[in-house]
Amino acid sequence: MSSTAGRWFRYAAIAETISWAGLLVGMFFKYIVVKNDIGVFVFGRVHGAMFVFYLVTLLWTARVHRWSFARLLVGGAASIPPFLGLLFERWVAKRTPDTTPADEPAIAAAH
Repeated sequence: MSSTAGRWFRYAAIAETISWAGLLVGMFFKYIVVKNDIGVFVFGRVHGAMFVFYLVTLLWTARVHRWSFARLLVGGAASIPPFLGLLFERWVAKRTPDTTPADEPAIAAAH
């Protein structure tokens, strides 16, 4: 997806995946290694923010590219299990035309 919404959705999916990884590492240290919850405290908040960022960009991208409600639901559900949001983004990027939607202005001077 070459649209602005599509690029931001990719960034959100990557950030959400990285924050999931950080949260899982924090949980490992909290419950297995040192019994200290600082990793969960920090990455829990970061992941919460990235989760909201993912959902907002998902809605934006779905609107710009006129996705079906079913595709939007799958994208929302993909945000829940670890790392599935990034897989959804890669899957949908392959199936979305690489053209700029009509309601998103093209910036010809910038390219």
